[in-house]
Amino acid sequence: MSELTIHKIDFFVALISEFAERYHLSGADAYRYISSHGGVEMFEENYDILHTLSFSDMVDGMAAFCRRKGGMVA
Repeated sequence: MSELTIHKIDFFVALISEFAERYHLSGADAYRYISSHGGVEMFEENYDILHTLSFSDMVDGMAAFCRRKGGMVA
């Protein structure tokens, strides 16, 4: 596994953790929510931009993206 892949995984895990904390979810529930609303694919496609943002902005963006895809976390 490349160093970039490992970094992306670590970064995504941190994003899930921040998302879970913000919305009072377990890490597993946050992952399931993000995954079921296309957030994993969005993260992969936009990693180059996302990793330049603060975690707060990334959580806001991920929540907005998931809401547009039918998510209900507010």
